[in-house]
Amino acid sequence: MIHDYLEIENAEGVPEMADSAVALEFLMSIKTGIRNAAAAITESRTPAVRAAFRKQLAEGLSLHEEVSNFMMQKGWLHPYNVDDQYRLDMKSADMALMIGKLNLFPGNTSRMGMMAQIDADE
Repeated sequence: MIHDYLEIENAEGVPEMADSAVALEFLMSIKTGIRNAAAAITESRTPAVRAAFRKQLAEGLSLHEEVSNFMMQKGWLHPYNVDDQYRLDMKSADMALMIGKLNLFPGNTSRMGMMAQIDADE
């Protein structure tokens, strides 16, 4: 268990984890857009509106491919290997549980001048 999350050695790998989380959230948003565009095509009345949604759908599919390939290159997504993806998901879940157990608001916030100090007199 990490007792001092502010120490540099305890922050190792955190920026990459944040990047992978942002990329995954972006990928999920793209999927939602693709689903919505496909549904909108079926509910459109005019050919012009359907064409606009088809264009949006094609662009969404292209963006999905680009982001998926980027994530696979980085090792953040393993869509063709369930075992590797499972291991990655379990590692992420363990990290989320560990972060949830951190004492993010300790009683003593003094970091020897590294952070603002909270004084009771002020």
